[in-house]
Amino acid sequence: MTADSSGLKALLRMQRRNYFIGAGCLTLGLVLHCVVMQSFPRLLVGLQAAWTMLFALMGVCVGAGWLPMKWAGVIASVVGFVALTSFILLSGGPESPYFCMYAALPFILAVFTPGSRMPTLLSGGVSLVAIVIVNAMADVPLSRVILQLTSYTTFLGLALVGTRMYRHMLDAQLAAHQERLQALEQLAESERLRARAALERAEVERLVLVGQLAAGVAHEVNNPLAFVKANLSYLQRETADEAWTIEREEFRDVLDETKQGVMRIQQIVTDLRGFSRADPLGEQEPGVLEEALKEAKRLASVRLREGGEVSLALAPELPAVRLGQRHMVQVLVNLLINAADAAQSARPPRRPHIKVSAHQEAGAVCLRVEDNGPGIPPDVLPRLFEPFFTTKPPGQGTGLGLALCRDYVARVGGTLHAENHSGGARFVLMLPAASDTPAAFEFPKTRAPGSMEPGALG
Repeated sequence: MTADSSGLKALLRMQRRNYFIGAGCLTLGLVLHCVVMQSFPRLLVGLQAAWTMLFALMGVCVGAGWLPMKWAGVIASVVGFVALTSFILLSGGPESPYFCMYAALPFILAVFTPGSRMPTLLSGGVSLVAIVIVNAMADVPLSRVILQLTSYTTFLGLALVGTRMYRHMLDAQLAAHQERLQALEQLAESERLRARAALERAEVERLVLVGQLAAGVAHEVNNPLAFVKANLSYLQRETADEAWTIEREEFRDVLDETKQGVMRIQQIVTDLRGFSRADPLGEQEPGVLEEALKEAKRLASVRLREGGEVSLALAPELPAVRLGQRHMVQVLVNLLINAADAAQSARPPRRPHIKVSAHQEAGAVCLRVEDNGPGIPPDVLPRLFEPFFTTKPPGQGTGLGLALCRDYVARVGGTLHAENHSGGARFVLMLPAASDTPAAFEFPKTRAPGSMEPGALG
């Protein structure tokens, strides 16, 4: 059901209710007339009963949509004029207690048909004629008739002005409602585009990171591939000799080494393939830090320079965290690669030594990644998490890695900030435990430049 059809049905229900209320008021007026006059004039009772039934019938027809509201107003004005004039003629003419109702009739019609002036104009015009006829039949002085017509015209003008003001107010409300609907639609579309852009940005960065990791795969695969090739050549030479002097134990050792080399190559390919697979943030199970660090170390090893070292200092029995395993691996790989690149960017370049420590803290897991690089320059630190900001040479970084890491962490209620320490740079990651509510732990009150508030998405 559309918004327009819903609004029309609501308007029809309101009009139906108005006609039903009018029928009820007519019934109440008849009862009061009989009580006050202490009489039961059958003609008046029959006339008002017919008027009441006609109003109730019009309410049913308008509510069902069988009778247009404009024509319902015209019918109501004609019926009201005829019934009111009959009442006045039967109850004393100009001296009738109902004579003043001529002035009220346009207001009543304006209430029933606020969106149209025709019923009000029609009732006003015929009522003016009726006033003249009723007064003429009773030989009322002309001066009195003119005074009545003047007063009545004033009331008619007020009714028309009220109808016009109500219609303008209704149009303004409708226009404002349409503007709100358009604004909501634009906001929803903007949010859809923003979410799609965020997903595309995350996908681009993930694929860029896969490409960066793949650049180191050749070296990492060549090492086990070299001794696999050497072992196979050795076995080929030994088995080609008819004498075949190789010992069974030595043969088994060579096969074991070869198998380990092949398994190492398979592990590298499997890790890289699994890392490149898309995995929506909202569909992941809670992450386990120890397992994520093992996988991140294997993935980052293809980018660590010769002799690079990653040391772990993890508290025992760390709880699972809200950040899913795949995105936690991506965050850790980014931090490890950045740490390794920082050590290599020092002058002279240093052998990367990365220290990763983790402990439980107030319903969350606190992880620190420290490097032995030159540290983060003070002018870079406040902009470190800005999208597309990078200090790496062209072609070596997109500036999206840390921004996405912060985004992943913030969306599960965590924080990520950077600071310098005496031996290099330090990244501090706070992840809420999976079993805790978002307010179950408190974040540090003071932060270094470049730190992120909880839930800030930038």
